[in-house]
Amino acid sequence: MKPKILPGARVAVLGAGSWGTTFAKILVDGGADVVLWARRPELAKEISEARRNSDYLQGINLPLGLRATTRLDLALAGAEYVFVSVPSQSLRENLILAEPFLAPNAVIVSLMKGVERTTGMRMSSVIEEVLPIAPERIAVISGPNLALEIAKEQPTGAVVSSVSLETAQAVAKLATTNYFRSYVNTDVIGTEFGGVLKNLIAVAIGIVDGVGFGENTKASIITRGLVEMTDFAVAYGAHPETLSGLAGLGDLIATCQSPLSRNNTAGRLLGQGYSIHDVVKQMQQTTEGLASVKPVLELAAAKGVAMPIVEQVRQVLDGTLNPRDIAPHLTTDSSEPQGERTNDGQAHGSAALWGAFKRTFDQLRNGGRSSRSD
Repeated sequence: MKPKILPGARVAVLGAGSWGTTFAKILVDGGADVVLWARRPELAKEISEARRNSDYLQGINLPLGLRATTRLDLALAGAEYVFVSVPSQSLRENLILAEPFLAPNAVIVSLMKGVERTTGMRMSSVIEEVLPIAPERIAVISGPNLALEIAKEQPTGAVVSSVSLETAQAVAKLATTNYFRSYVNTDVIGTEFGGVLKNLIAVAIGIVDGVGFGENTKASIITRGLVEMTDFAVAYGAHPETLSGLAGLGDLIATCQSPLSRNNTAGRLLGQGYSIHDVVKQMQQTTEGLASVKPVLELAAAKGVAMPIVEQVRQVLDGTLNPRDIAPHLTTDSSEPQGERTNDGQAHGSAALWGAFKRTFDQLRNGGRSSRSD
């Protein structure tokens, strides 16, 4: 069935962390009738009554139309669209709990950026496997989406992807405000893997930042990291241009350079000498990059894709590599001179890099013409 956007479309958002709450705000500001599902009663009460989420979005006033509940049945009752923003490793169990209350033709939208650790599956694949739902009713959203900045209504863009262009367009219309612009594509693989892989590169950037290395090191890692991301995603059927857009390069830039990034922060603590156990203990929210390193490397090995940056991150996490020794290994795959690109048929040299940057910033500029920020 073709999804339709009606004024005040009934929407559920599952997960009241920083990103789930921010996206609920986007949807309310876009005109939807939104119910946000939170696990903790005190959080649901604060959102509904005080219009705040002080645990995750300090200082942000939430819209009057946003309601929150701890009851899945109430959150999902009559919802035409269900946006899911729970930790990726708990997605499967949450979908099992939600299934009895889902409307027959509901569209499920993943806001998550991770892979399932036990299976290596992308979030949309988990959704398709657990729920009796056609791929045409599944969409994913990715892009440079630092929650607090968006909650402050600082303009940004994102990509909505579905195998059904009509579904992607319907979700994009729902998720568009004067500060949040949604683009569309049908490359679900590239869009999801872009959101997953940039987290791993951001951990690497945090590590070298924590060690005290400078901008040259970080620029090299970001650039070579984009190559690793593209090679990996293309090996699994993605379009290379997707990784040069908002879901790839755009998200990579935002996540690597911002102190608001949980993955960057986790990497920085590792670089400062904290153990992985201490890092996890200090982080108040899920850090998807830490959970995704092992399954991503297993997926890369299955396709014969070299990911030296991610491999070095794994060694730091395992305690087998001193963070101070990471940078010399990150900017090259071997001691032999080699080309910048490793996949045949891809662009080479500075023209490719400039083209990627230009496409991303053109998307952001064109999407922000009517936007405003705090």
